[in-house]
Amino acid sequence: MTRVTTRVRRRTWIALLPAAMAAAALAPAAWAQGGESGASTDNSFRWEGRIPSGSWLHVANLNGGIRVTGGSGDQTVVTAEKRWRRGDPSRVRIETVRNGDDIVVCALWHPDDQCTADGIHYGRHEDEADRDHHQDVSVTFTVTLARGVRIRAGTVNGGVSVHDATSEVRAHTVNGTVEAYSSGGPVHASTVNGSVRASMASLPASGELDYGTVNGSVTLTLPSNISATVDLSTVNGSIRTDFPLTIEGRMRRTHLSGKIGSGEGQRIRIHTVNGGIELLKGS
Repeated sequence: MTRVTTRVRRRTWIALLPAAMAAAALAPAAWAQGGESGASTDNSFRWEGRIPSGSWLHVANLNGGIRVTGGSGDQTVVTAEKRWRRGDPSRVRIETVRNGDDIVVCALWHPDDQCTADGIHYGRHEDEADRDHHQDVSVTFTVTLARGVRIRAGTVNGGVSVHDATSEVRAHTVNGTVEAYSSGGPVHASTVNGSVRASMASLPASGELDYGTVNGSVTLTLPSNISATVDLSTVNGSIRTDFPLTIEGRMRRTHLSGKIGSGEGQRIRIHTVNGGIELLKGS
């Protein structure tokens, strides 16, 4: 096993990116179609149904985490619980819609926001004081994902955890850690304030995968037989790879670019500012 390690001693402080990135896309409410069932109260939500293999479940949140685990049957289950200190939980809505074979579930904090098949449509928001009052509410999503279903999970304030997925994963947040593991693939993962840990067993023949954060480390585990070009960069941290690399250009402490194998196929980019990078070899 060949390892390339660079260490950075220089420390550079940068301004944090604003934590105002848009939440993931979502869609309008529909219930009890094709054997599906759903129920919602002021404080909890449950949806259960069959999503065909290869189709998407899309869960989008704003305040709160998302936890996804793989299931053994053909039913996918999505539940959500609201938590609050002084806000009004009844003003935060959780809605779902079927978009073809895909299911989209979203939490909406504003009365004029809508779920559409293309994502959240932001309406006219109320005044600042009223918004702050009910944004005290957080929503935690828990998903049991059927085999073969692709998952897209995104939030702004909270962690995203995807374990035992069997197909494509797209996971992101702004403030929180992202963990995304699939026995299939590919896996896409990113955050701003937090670490990223991702692993997959298969990649498409071509295309680009990007993994990044600003404040945190990135650990990516890839199949041992891949052929790809990689670009790894950090400012305050170290870079380590288990793969033998053919270096392209000048090797610097903060930037490593090269080829794994022939370099044909996937293009992989990993970047952070305050944190290390590990590119690990899976089975």
